[in-house]
Amino acid sequence: MPLKVSERSRNLPPFYAMEVMRAANARETAHQAVYHMEVGQPDSSAPEGALRAAEVALREHRLGYTDTLGLPELRQAIATHYQDYYGEAVDPSRVVVTTGSSGAFVQAFLAAFDVGDRVAVASPGYPCYRTILSALGVEAVLLETEIEHGFQPTPDLLDRARREGPLDGLIVASPANPTGSMLSNRDLEDLSAYCDTHGVRLVSDEIYHGVTYEGKAATALSYGPNAIVINSFSKYFSMTGWRLGWMIVPEDLMQACEYLGQNLFISAPTLSQVAAVAAFDCKDELDANVVRYARNRALLLEELPKIGFDKLAPADGAFYLYADVSGLTNDSQEFCARMLSETGVAATPGLDFDTARGHRFLRFSFAGATDDMAAAVEVLRDWIR
Repeated sequence: MPLKVSERSRNLPPFYAMEVMRAANARETAHQAVYHMEVGQPDSSAPEGALRAAEVALREHRLGYTDTLGLPELRQAIATHYQDYYGEAVDPSRVVVTTGSSGAFVQAFLAAFDVGDRVAVASPGYPCYRTILSALGVEAVLLETEIEHGFQPTPDLLDRARREGPLDGLIVASPANPTGSMLSNRDLEDLSAYCDTHGVRLVSDEIYHGVTYEGKAATALSYGPNAIVINSFSKYFSMTGWRLGWMIVPEDLMQACEYLGQNLFISAPTLSQVAAVAAFDCKDELDANVVRYARNRALLLEELPKIGFDKLAPADGAFYLYADVSGLTNDSQEFCARMLSETGVAATPGLDFDTARGHRFLRFSFAGATDDMAAAVEVLRDWIR
């Protein structure tokens, strides 16, 4: 008799960016050229100070479990970061260290939402929001955002969603994946006030803070105590594989997040936590990475329109360009597969981010080396021609 497979798992969609990365890696294994523009992974290593701290920890420390909420010195360093960077006082007791931002999303969603709740997410948007919500029995209410509003949620879109049923949560990301667009301080304040007025839990994904080109991103912490703020060491800190993130959690959710962390993860990786404390002292090195991203962004914004990728979302932050390729294809998944096969350029189809309109979009990541970005443009120039 066949064994049961859960309906939850049957309905899980793939994460197309990771599927493309797997195909690109297979091509590399076969010694074929690949230009990695598919995943949001910095080309740079973790900063030197973090590497040195990790080396010392490997030799001198036991590296057992930490407290579920994280190393006290790391929680303090994160709280200090909010004071130094945003001018916001954060009590270290509200800091929850997590296994990447992915672990933070799971803990936050379980703590804040119940089965059957409705949580609004922007479309296009990071696909794992809706996938995790769905796996937890929470309805992801897709807000069809428009380029005129930077592909960001608006109070009008929330009003429309609430006419169809009560909203229990809203996830915002600024800078956003895949578009790189940012909410202005006023827009974030308005959304925060809207959520407070209507009893909607705001979850603010701030993992691309520090990687901005048109001014500094605002934190939801500036507009009230009720938002769950999520960040990560993956992007600005260039520590993707170290799997470390954090949350700033409202008082009413702290106990739930702690108990969930104890049962789901025990604690975040100790070695990564030790390295992360030191990473906060590596600002010059990390800001130099952002200078490179800015150089890559400028290169692509100048050259891609010349070869047919001429409809690009505003990339105020992060390291992505979201391109409307409807002039080239109506099937971005097939287009990306063929582009990888014929040129070695790996990009992510828009279906990852927008199930309704993504067939005419794709996302380029420019987190890699500038020479690779320039080479990819030349390869695409010949291919499109």
